Amino acid sequence: MMINLSEKNIKQIKPQEGLIIPDEKIFSLPEKVLQFGTGVLLRGLPDYFIDKANRQNIFNGRVIVVKSTNSGGTDAFETQNGLFTLCEKGIENNQKIDEVIINSSISRVLSAKEEWNKILQCASNANMQLIISNTTEVGITLVDDDVNANPPVSFPGKLLAFLLARFHAFNGSIESGMVIVPTELIVDNATKLKSIVVELAKQNSLGDEFINWIETANDFCNSLVDRIVPGKLSQAEQKTTEEKLGYSDELMIMSESYRLWAIETTNERSKKILSFAKVDSGVIIADNIDVYRELKLRLLNGTHSFTCGLAFLAGFRTVKDAMANATFFSFETTLMMEEIAPSIVYDRLSLLDAKDFAVKVLDRFRNPYIEHQWISITMQYSSKMKMRNVPIILKNYERNGFVSDVMAFGFAAYILFMKSEMNTQNEFVGKINDKEYKITDDHAALLHSIWKNNTDVYDVVEQILSNQLLWGTNLSLLNGFSKKITQYIKSFLTIGILESLQLFQSNKTSAQA
Repeated sequence: MMINLSEKNIKQIKPQEGLIIPDEKIFSLPEKVLQFGTGVLLRGLPDYFIDKANRQNIFNGRVIVVKSTNSGGTDAFETQNGLFTLCEKGIENNQKIDEVIINSSISRVLSAKEEWNKILQCASNANMQLIISNTTEVGITLVDDDVNANPPVSFPGKLLAFLLARFHAFNGSIESGMVIVPTELIVDNATKLKSIVVELAKQNSLGDEFINWIETANDFCNSLVDRIVPGKLSQAEQKTTEEKLGYSDELMIMSESYRLWAIETTNERSKKILSFAKVDSGVIIADNIDVYRELKLRLLNGTHSFTCGLAFLAGFRTVKDAMANATFFSFETTLMMEEIAPSIVYDRLSLLDAKDFAVKVLDRFRNPYIEHQWISITMQYSSKMKMRNVPIILKNYERNGFVSDVMAFGFAAYILFMKSEMNTQNEFVGKINDKEYKITDDHAALLHSIWKNNTDVYDVVEQILSNQLLWGTNLSLLNGFSKKITQYIKSFLTIGILESLQLFQSNKTSAQA
């Protein structure tokens, strides 16, 4: 009979290659972290680093997790004493990574709805030093909230109540201040969170002394996280993995091997508290993290936005499928290395660093274990193209005097992807090889209208590029851009997408010879 993963059963799990089993002494480490959120990103990234540091006798602290949502229970965490299995899979430097870690960072999970008083009691723990959150972007918003509610409605309200309890427990000492690191995917997440917490403190009339303590004793650190954590394995893969490991685990999750947690702080005390940064190069503590945000936004997200329509229309379902095609891989590599990387260089970001990051992104895109569908990446295609790529197109034009052929090729695929009809459900749908696909884009109606009211491709391109509502600027003024895009779209419609890509790459290779 297969055993269940739990603290008491750890000794029964047989050591094997590629499996990391925690030492029992970790279970007696003090609780140092309060974490808002039970989601897979937190378990696959911050908890990963904390667990790794604990195994190396560096951080030496465990995590109390606050479950704020009503969906699901904490039963599995209780049954398994917070233990869960992380299957880490990916490619690094052309080497496949396949490692299984029994993560022992979580001490216990408390429900905000059922156990709020227990959570507030944690504020009296002198060992508590760090607060982490991932409550989705919606979580960091200002709403009317009562700090004395059981519990407060919002995440900032809950955080404020915890800080108030800590302020009282330690008589407002500077040393009792917390390091607060939100991981929500918004720019300057901690700056925004701090302003909301302070505003809520004022609305709840909590006094100048407490508000001053919030602002001076606590370090709110902006952070950027980057790791694909798909979560649960498929049913078949879960069964196979459990049979191989010799135990069952309801909380088992999978992640890619790449990881990044960039944390912004100048506070020396905070740097000491964030000691888990010593054990993994994926944790970066810096005075300013704008460089890492720029790298991710342009080279990872931007590359996806330049190529998602192209890959989908060419018949590739997933990112890994496209990257297995030599022609597409060559196009993607050229786009990142020769066009985007040189266009984002500035005094704090070297070309060498940009290209080094690009190599890692290419490894991530080739990960055979991640099922990342192109059609999902096309959601809100127009807005993503504007935010991620228009600034790069403009920089590229400024640098060269023309927009690169590679960027124009990707932009042409975007315009063709957005050609649509309206179905019986009043949805905008495109068509490729007689198969319909749904377009999920706030600007779908506008592009539908432009395509429908123009028979000439050049006119379509000109109207789309010149629309400042879409781009915040007139892209048709970029010399030769409209002409290139028109040429590529006509090729797509005449000989096909993949065939056009092959011809494009062949012509580029010949030109370079």
